[in-house]
Amino acid sequence: MTLVLIGLIVFAIGVQPDLIGMNRSPIVGFVQVGTWLAGLALLLVSAAATVKVVRNGRTTSLRADIGTRLIATGYVIAAVASLADFISIGAHRMPLPFFGQVQVFGLVTGVLASLLGLVLYWPRKVESPEATPPA
Repeated sequence: MTLVLIGLIVFAIGVQPDLIGMNRSPIVGFVQVGTWLAGLALLLVSAAATVKVVRNGRTTSLRADIGTRLIATGYVIAAVASLADFISIGAHRMPLPFFGQVQVFGLVTGVLASLLGLVLYWPRKVESPEATPPA
């Protein structure tokens, strides 16, 4: 759970480096994108590990499998949207990439998809122990 909070802090610093007084550029640069993607990755991996502990060895259902895949898919969507200009699939080219509204929408969509995956991965109910017949 501590790693989830560390990932959230790193993600927040990557998205808004003014939080710690590190905003040195008027544009969103590669290091800033890398920071928020690393924070998001740490957050999602540690949150999935936390939910796996909560699941406590229960058999995985189709719902849980869809959840794990949705976590990964959401991260890929967020990463591709964030790095669109750097990998030459965005509207702006190097040397001045611009993090626009479409990329923000892609980042938010990816994060929301990952959060939906975590909700689906969460166990539905506690399995009740089978009642033992009276002796």
